[in-house]
Amino acid sequence: MKKSILLIACFAFSCAFVYSQADKIVGIWMPAKGTSQVRIFKATNGKYYGKVEWLETDKDKLDVNNPDKEQQSKKIWGLMILKDFSYNAGKDRWEGGTVYDPDNGKTYDCFMWFDGDDNKMTLKGYVLGMKFVGRAEDWTREAALRK
Repeated sequence: MKKSILLIACFAFSCAFVYSQADKIVGIWMPAKGTSQVRIFKATNGKYYGKVEWLETDKDKLDVNNPDKEQQSKKIWGLMILKDFSYNAGKDRWEGGTVYDPDNGKTYDCFMWFDGDDNKMTLKGYVLGMKFVGRAEDWTREAALRK
C-alpha cells in the first residue's frame, strides 16, 4: 500500500513538473529587433499561440506584405504570429507550430527552446522540413506590456 501511494505521488510530481516546464513559455516577449511585443499564451486546446500586443511605431500599421490580399488591410497589432505549438518534453522544446513574419509576409515552420535562461528564448524558423536550414532569433521576456 505504501509503495502504491509513493508511486502515485512520484507520478503526480513528475506530471506537475512537465506541466510547469511547458507553461514557462507563457508571457510577454520582445523579438530581437525590439520593435514589438508578443504575448504567448496557452489556448483551451492545450497549444501555444502568440499575438502582437505592442508596436514601437505606428500601432495602425497594416499587414501589407501578406500574400493574401484580404489580409493586407488588417493591423499587425493584434495579429496572431505564432500558432499551434505543442511542448515536447523529451526534447524540452515547443514544436509543430508556425511563425508568421509580417516584414516579409511569409510563414515558417518553427520550434522554440530555452538555453538555461528562462528569460531568453530562441525561435528557429525553417521551410520544407529542413530544420538545419533556417533562421534563429532570440526573444527576451518582458516584465509588462509597453504603452
